[in-house]
Amino acid sequence: MLFGDRLSEIRKKKKISQDDLAKKIGVHAPVIGRYERSEVKPSIEVAVKIAEALNVSLDYLVGSTDLILEKGIVNRIQNIQKLSEEDKGHLFALMDAFLLKCNIQSNLAV
Repeated sequence: MLFGDRLSEIRKKKKISQDDLAKKIGVHAPVIGRYERSEVKPSIEVAVKIAEALNVSLDYLVGSTDLILEKGIVNRIQNIQKLSEEDKGHLFALMDAFLLKCNIQSNLAV
């Protein structure tokens, strides 16, 4: 999927108009339309602003991943990386237990 397609898809999913997005990143609304139609590509600086305004990763917008990583999740991952190995181990044990519980409950519901 092209940048323009992803931009249009995520913008609509988040119910943000082209005009509102344009205002958030400091461009004119028709420019957003040109990005979405893949007529032009934004500079890296503008692409970063778009990703931040839409609260998604730049990797998602440029097609490097199909996983939409919200900014809050990315921030949490960055904070986890700063933890000591021992603290990471404790956190991952908690997360694994919680995910296992959710998977079991999900399978029981089927």
